[in-house]
Amino acid sequence: MSSTSPRRRTSPAVYRRRRLAALLLLVVVVALLVVLIWVLAAQPWRGAAAEPSPTASTPVPTTSDTPTPPATVTPAPAATPAAVATPNQTPQPTPTAAAAPACTTGDLTVEALTDKGEYASGENPQLSIKLTNHGAHDCTMNVGTSAQAFTITSGSDTWWRSTDCQSQPSDMIVTLAAGQSVQSAAPLTWDRTRSSVSSCDGGGRQQAPGGGATYRLAVSIGGVPSAQPASFLLY
Repeated sequence: MSSTSPRRRTSPAVYRRRRLAALLLLVVVVALLVVLIWVLAAQPWRGAAAEPSPTASTPVPTTSDTPTPPATVTPAPAATPAAVATPNQTPQPTPTAAAAPACTTGDLTVEALTDKGEYASGENPQLSIKLTNHGAHDCTMNVGTSAQAFTITSGSDTWWRSTDCQSQPSDMIVTLAAGQSVQSAAPLTWDRTRSSVSSCDGGGRQQAPGGGATYRLAVSIGGVPSAQPASFLLY
């Protein structure tokens, strides 16, 4: 009677190792297929060849790779003729002077000024005008000597007018800003005599009395009179 040796049974550990090896092989094959498919579809070498290098695509030229500057770098020759040919480029008045309307009496306050309130014997009063635009907007006005008038009275007696012997009156149109005040650049001097159109040479004029006599200065500019006269005393 022959004896048959029993077949050795494969242990579970061997089965596990075989399954693991087969799984790893499958993973490697799948990975290789994925890489191959990506290389064939993407073809990265074509993109690298088609796209310029970063240095060549830089928008700012340099003296090393652009010996002659492009026309857009030096636009001055083309801009000069265009500026001359455009009518809008011709000089225009300042916006304030062009837009400001003429001043009205309601916009202005005129004030008569003297440099002192009392004058000693032989001391001559210095007379000025102060003009204020108290309106809400700028306005233009003639403030030249042709538009100014100074009058000195004592009681009801008119002693002196600046217009009696005025020589070479002139115009000066200025723009007064809203809220701006201006004053005479140089004051007028009253020589303490009575004026008249017949005595402009200064001869034979009556001397104004002093001794504490009261006089009043009234002014006007552009037809706008001072609100109040300026009083002063002569000694």
